[in-house]
Amino acid sequence: MTWMHVLTIVGSSVSASLIALIGLSVGGTALMRRGRKSIFTDFGASCVFLFDQTELVDASEEARALLAVSSAPGDAWARLLAFLSPHFPGFEEKFARLQDVGRITLSSGGAQPMTLRAEWRGGLARIMLRAPGGDLDRPAGDALSHRAMEEEIEALRGTMDRAPFPAWRQDPTGAVVWANRAYLDLASQRIVGSDTLPWPLPPLFPEVETGWTSTRRRASLSLPNAAVPRWFDLQGFPQGTEDVVFALPADAAVEAETSLRSFLQTLTKTFAHLATGLAIFDRQRQLALFNPALIDLTGLAPEFLSTRPTMFAMLDAMREAQMIPEPKDYKGWRNEMMALEQAAASGQYEETWSLPNGQTYRVIGRPHPDGAVALLFDDISAEMTLTRRFRADMETGHAVVDTLDEAIAVFSPAGRVVLTNAAYDRMWGGEPIDIAAAASGWQAGAAPGPIWAAARAFVVHSDGRLPWTGEARLLDGRLLSCRFTPLPGGASLIGFTPVLAVLAAQPKPHADAKRQTA
Repeated sequence: MTWMHVLTIVGSSVSASLIALIGLSVGGTALMRRGRKSIFTDFGASCVFLFDQTELVDASEEARALLAVSSAPGDAWARLLAFLSPHFPGFEEKFARLQDVGRITLSSGGAQPMTLRAEWRGGLARIMLRAPGGDLDRPAGDALSHRAMEEEIEALRGTMDRAPFPAWRQDPTGAVVWANRAYLDLASQRIVGSDTLPWPLPPLFPEVETGWTSTRRRASLSLPNAAVPRWFDLQGFPQGTEDVVFALPADAAVEAETSLRSFLQTLTKTFAHLATGLAIFDRQRQLALFNPALIDLTGLAPEFLSTRPTMFAMLDAMREAQMIPEPKDYKGWRNEMMALEQAAASGQYEETWSLPNGQTYRVIGRPHPDGAVALLFDDISAEMTLTRRFRADMETGHAVVDTLDEAIAVFSPAGRVVLTNAAYDRMWGGEPIDIAAAASGWQAGAAPGPIWAAARAFVVHSDGRLPWTGEARLLDGRLLSCRFTPLPGGASLIGFTPVLAVLAAQPKPHADAKRQTA
């Protein structure tokens, strides 16, 4: 025996062994497959679901088809509940006790009843559905999927027919190929002399073109027996080669916009006759409304104001026109304007602006509804001039009165002290508040007497008064000459002069007169 024969025998033995091993492996695998029984093998074509709590583990082909036709949101369990709940009331509560009871069987009502059986097997829930005409393990065809689709179509049709607004589909030529009940009712009202709608359906809004985007359009619809047209906001969406259009009622919106427009026109006409400059800014602080007086007071061009500038832009233009107080620096001015906006929004801004040209403005900021702010400009230059002149006259008159030796006090009709001079302050020690305080001071610094009660009555009772005089004596022994004089408007003047001063002020008799008298 040669080495060649030995190698041939060894090779043949190895090949046979490999073939035997392969055969055993294949046969063993086949036996293992035949011996292992899956929990899903008895699904077949039945509508069967296998859940671990609410998580779908597996499902038959028909069950997956049923889930596929459902339009309900959520996971498989939510979509299955959306289909089962109308047919099997209380299913979810009964399913929660499946682990305890082991099996539940339910039947639905209606013309086409269904049967549901749920079992607890190996820690999983097995739910089986049977449609009419099939046994529990093998329902006939995909009847459940068709039934789900028919029920959803019927629900959608009923929903659209009960919608309180028109809805329709139109083809690329604009022809209406489907419409809901609200559309058909409006179309019937437009047909005079016939109760039958033609086909294709008449368009309610023929001016609306096809090729819709997300843009909303407003259109009116005139009806034969309506005094005013009806308004709708049209919203369309492309769907395939057609458009789906919804007409939402807009009568209330149109009426509100018309009323608002009329109200704004009335306000504009009213504000046009005001001497106060008015600027109203919306919540974005853009100029929403102004009157002609604002143009006159600010010197800003109407074209600029018509562009709806922001509050800062308008105030900046006024700064350039020197129509606001001259700021020390731009940064400080910006801070002041920000403070103005905040104060105006809270209703706390009221300032007097002294302009470089000599004019004086009163500027008031007031909040308005919805975050708006109003600025009011008043030219008070004449008023300020008159006030300054009156103040200067008052100061001059007071200075003149202070040069008198007579102590004078002027009281208002209510008894309040209006004026005292320097001689009064020296004699009685300060300016009292009213006649009561003054009378108390007089009584404390002079001898008692009826003159002080009479003085109080003279000031308080201003009817039918006449000038009169009297005398009083101070605690230091000086004799006072007192005069009481009514003033216009119910005011009163009371003066005190020492008698020695009175005698000194009287003219001395001539020497010849003395001799003649002697």
